[in-house]
Amino acid sequence: MSTPPAEEHFDNAIQAPGTDERLWQAWSGWDRLPEATLPRSGRVVVVAAHPDDEVLGFGGSLALLAESAVEVTLVILTDGEGSHPHSRRVTPEELVHIRAQETRAALTELGIAHARVARWGIPDTQVAAHEDQIVTRLLPLVTGADLVVAPWTGDLHGDHEAAGRAALAAARPAAVPCWLYPVWMWHWAQPEDPGVPWHSVSRIELPGRARSRKRAAIARYVSQIRPLGPDPEDSAILPPEEIAHHTREREVVFR
Repeated sequence: MSTPPAEEHFDNAIQAPGTDERLWQAWSGWDRLPEATLPRSGRVVVVAAHPDDEVLGFGGSLALLAESAVEVTLVILTDGEGSHPHSRRVTPEELVHIRAQETRAALTELGIAHARVARWGIPDTQVAAHEDQIVTRLLPLVTGADLVVAPWTGDLHGDHEAAGRAALAAARPAAVPCWLYPVWMWHWAQPEDPGVPWHSVSRIELPGRARSRKRAAIARYVSQIRPLGPDPEDSAILPPEEIAHHTREREVVFR
């Protein structure tokens, strides 16, 4: 009798195989989610832990904001230099430059090339260690804003969760509403997942033009959606099955 293969071990839910997008598409719960209304004027501050978080989680909404009189400020906490830590083809320093260029190209696709972009250079994977500093720096930026948007505090990615906590902490004394967008939740969660507080989720429906702009913006992050080379350490961070979660006809936020 042969020995059954050992069960593959994964350090966290993000590394484990993810939920097929077909399950999300077939979910009957979408229509039960209330709709969130985006501002049509004023100022919106969008926080991202890494370059591309803002497009994956909120890019369609950013495309809609571009059609209004809203002024967008994008705060990118890290440069995303740690996405391929063992690559022998691209150094972390080169990734900093590449990903900054990708961000500008993505914002152009979304129609907000004029947005103010603040890159704070916090070390990738170490956002939590700088959380207090981030709150202090965010406070003057969010004061007087109409909305703050940041990664969800339950996303199971340490940088995302710390970025969301910092945004909430800065928005609270400024009396500014703060919405949180998921990125990795679609990978590790399933419809009706008890680990997701669905009661606080709202949806933002994306018309075709916004979806098209979002797809074009995601495509600009070549360093993340395509392999850097043939070696395993150069594999794509966001293969097609992950991108599928972020090109559907709606986005959601926790409010």
